[in-house]
Amino acid sequence: MTTIVQKTPELHQACMSVLDRFMAGLNHYDAQAMDAAMHFPHVRFAGGQIKIYPKAGDNPMDLFERLRREDDWKYSSWVSRELVQCSDTKAHYALRYTRFRSDDSVIGVYESLYVLTKVNSSWGIQMRSSFGP
Repeated sequence: MTTIVQKTPELHQACMSVLDRFMAGLNHYDAQAMDAAMHFPHVRFAGGQIKIYPKAGDNPMDLFERLRREDDWKYSSWVSRELVQCSDTKAHYALRYTRFRSDDSVIGVYESLYVLTKVNSSWGIQMRSSFGP
């Protein structure tokens, strides 16, 4: 049986690269790097709220300041990234990530669904829905 990844290796590789760059930007607290991995308008659904970021630079970094202050958040890492559906211009990824404190202890493990889109020949994260805060 052929998996969706085996059927679309170039798409999957491009999307995994975007996800890697997004996580690296997050962990370096680099809003510009995060923006470079996203398409706009960008939608985030978490904590029972939907937020729309119309353009690059609108992604607020206050969440990470709060996580640092309240949970001693230091970095996050992907646990799993599964391509569940795709077309030539859109891909749905079921994701799981872990947030860590500065002493490397685990804050929590969270599941998300990210929608990546191909716009002007470039893949980017267009929407995130997370069960994390």
